[in-house]
Amino acid sequence: MADVTQRMLALLSTLQTGRSFTGEELARRLSVSPRTLRRDIDRLRGYGYPVDTQPGPGGYYRLASGRTMPPLVLDDDEAVATLLALASLAAVEPSAEGGIDAAATRAYGKLDQFLPTRLRPHIASIRSSLETSPQRAPSVAARRLGIVAEAIAHRETMSFTYTDARGEHTERRAEPYRQVHHLLRWYLLAWDIDRADWRVFRLDRITGASRTGHRYEPRPLPAGSGAEYLRRGLNRNKEPVSLLVRAPAADVAAAFTFQDAEIHSVDDTHTRISLALDSWHWLVLNLAFLEADFEIDAAPHFLRACRAFGERLLAAAPAGRAESPAG
Repeated sequence: MADVTQRMLALLSTLQTGRSFTGEELARRLSVSPRTLRRDIDRLRGYGYPVDTQPGPGGYYRLASGRTMPPLVLDDDEAVATLLALASLAAVEPSAEGGIDAAATRAYGKLDQFLPTRLRPHIASIRSSLETSPQRAPSVAARRLGIVAEAIAHRETMSFTYTDARGEHTERRAEPYRQVHHLLRWYLLAWDIDRADWRVFRLDRITGASRTGHRYEPRPLPAGSGAEYLRRGLNRNKEPVSLLVRAPAADVAAAFTFQDAEIHSVDDTHTRISLALDSWHWLVLNLAFLEADFEIDAAPHFLRACRAFGERLLAAAPAGRAESPAG
């Protein structure tokens, strides 16, 4: 597949010079047979490129004028995945001016015109059948994400104003390393120059972000990845809990959809789950949606709280009262 893609790009680049080429000349330039060349020309036409052909003596191939910008070279599954990704981003609200969600909404309506002709009806059908429920999450300006990305790519320090959870504003200088999307939030992992330590910043709380033009020498990340460091910080003051659930992993994942959980299938009927919680109440709430037995491994005080709640439930619903009255 990679060879076909490279060959198609080479053919397209050659035709985009605006010249006319004989079949023999194109086949020689691309080191392919005349039969392969004809198939590749048909593929280009399938992608929406108007390739003019003049058969017979003096014949040629030529790309029609005005088509130098290629449509996206996506197969069917990739096109569907792109559409769904845009739909997911566009579902986030509120949408700030210039927000990435607003940009996704605009791109969502334009995608099919950049796709190969044969895929457009397929994508239009999916779009007409698709609905996404709105999700409340802070919006981040697409321009801000771009500025941070450029600073990371060029290893360039940044300056910005940061508003913390208490509403206090501070001026920061930082070496940016990673942008992380986690549970509908955008974060920046950076080395805080003035505090000489690693920090994680919510990107929606950053304003006035700018590149300084000063380069920095990269430091080793404080964890295996930016996401790992972020989760470690978010879970620092939470209770670690491990569960063995007598249910398939898919059922467990559905019950813990809105928790930052690591889910591992032990076998077809048992699943191991690890998570960090603010309190035991969240665990009980999620487990209530599982019609399955489970074992809890947690700190003693956490287990005592769960046991006390279970005893209150038993006391509130004694066996005799649970029987339905005779009709």
